[in-house]
Parts: sequence; C-alpha cells; structure tokens
Amino acid sequence: MFKVNKAAVVATALLAISLFAAADQLTDIKQKGTLICGTLGTAEPFSFPNPSTREVQGYDVDFCKAIAKSLGVKLELKLISVAARIPELQQNRVDVIAANLGWTPERAEQIAYSDSYYASLQKLAVKHTSGFKSVPDLAGKRISAPKGSTSELAVRKVLPTASTITFQDPPAAFLAMEQGKVDGFAVSEIMLVKFKQQTEASAPIDILEPPLMKEIWGIGMRKEETGLIKYVNGVLDGMEKSGEASRIFEKWLGSNTAYKLQRGFKIEPIKG
Repeated sequence: MFKVNKAAVVATALLAISLFAAADQLTDIKQKGTLICGTLGTAEPFSFPNPSTREVQGYDVDFCKAIAKSLGVKLELKLISVAARIPELQQNRVDVIAANLGWTPERAEQIAYSDSYYASLQKLAVKHTSGFKSVPDLAGKRISAPKGSTSELAVRKVLPTASTITFQDPPAAFLAMEQGKVDGFAVSEIMLVKFKQQTEASAPIDILEPPLMKEIWGIGMRKEETGLIKYVNGVLDGMEKSGEASRIFEKWLGSNTAYKLQRGFKIEPIKG
C-alpha cells in the first residue's frame, strides 16, 4: 500500500511540475532575457530586410519589438517559412509568431491566437495580358499560393475546381505566374499592391475582384501559455489605446507609403 501511495505522490508531483513549467513561459522569457519571435522575413512591409542594413524590419517586427520592450528583454527574430510557422511554435523553437498568421478554425485548434492586430484581404492576381477579368474566370485553372497560407486555403474554398500549386514563399509563387507556370497568384492584397508596382513597367498584372476572403491576423502562441497570452493581449490593448498601433500602421501602410491604405480595423478579440 505504501508503494502505491508513494508512486501516486511522485506522479502527482511530476504532473504539477509539468503544468507549472507549461504555464510559466512568461517567467522563462524574463529569466532568459530574450523573446524569440518567429517571422517570415520575406513579406514586405510586414517583415523584410532593410535594403541598406539587411536588418529585418516591418509591421510585424514592430509588434514583436513592442512586446519585447514591455517585458524588458531583447528581441530575437527567427525567420521561418509560411508552412513552418505552427510547427516551429509547437516544437518550442519560438516563443511567439508574428508572421502574417491568419486565423482559421483549424489553426485555432492547434495554437492560441492573440487579439487581432491586422485585417488583410486575400486576392487573386493575373497577368494583364491573360484576359481574365474576375475571380470566377480562374475556375479550373492553375493558381499559385504560399504553402500553408490562408491564401492557399481561400483558393481551395472559393475555386474548388482550380489546381492550387504551392511554393515556399510569396516571391516564388509570384514568379511562377510571371513565368507562365500558373494562370493566377493568390496572396494578401497588400503584397499584390507591391508586386504590381514593381512590375508595372515591364510585365503588368491585374488584381481581380471580388476578394477571396478577409483574413484576421493574430500573434500565435502555445495554448498552455496562459500567462503569456494574457500578457500579450494586455500589451496589444495598451498599444491600441495609446495610439502606438495606429502609428505602426501609418509607418508601414498608411498615406505616406506606397500602399496608401486606411486603417479600417482596431485591435480586438478574434471572433471565431
């Protein structure tokens, strides 16, 4: 009887230690003095290299910086692919993800999302010479998208008869369309605006309507990190109230940028 009780005590203690460790990621970050934020590094203006310094910068990066600053720790950016975002988080290789991470029910079963900090329209683009005028024209055609992205999911949902060809990152998916390997290219509207500007003189593209979907972005965290989730949401709420979130939007996406977008959203809980 004594052995059984002893085993039960040990099992209970181990469980308690495990639960404490899982729920204490916030303390761990403070103790190690570094917040590891997973981001894409290839998605202008959200996370991309500065042409002069090669330092990764952008909208997502500024939110990572704000969280790290509030914690009083250094920020370490880890560049990851679209498809690797959730695996990197689940395998404890990053603390948080700020990497164009659109909310979907499937992803929300695997990870926790912060409150939304960006809203993105997913759209299709084609070569100007293609003759395609609207999204339904791409039914049954070949469409490229970043692997594991919401854009890929949107194409499969809106155009189920199309063949979706995936690539590791948006530039590679765009190049496939430019080279005639696919008929269309799906990604966020903001990225399509940039691609359109870059190719207008040599190989113009058209951005088609209607949008495939509206995508709400959140910062990804592990579900058991209850303390970190609460903390990050508190930082985001403070950024909204202070105007810092709006200033970051204007800096990277607003009227004085190439995108000239207006901020038609606010930071708030994601309604799944």
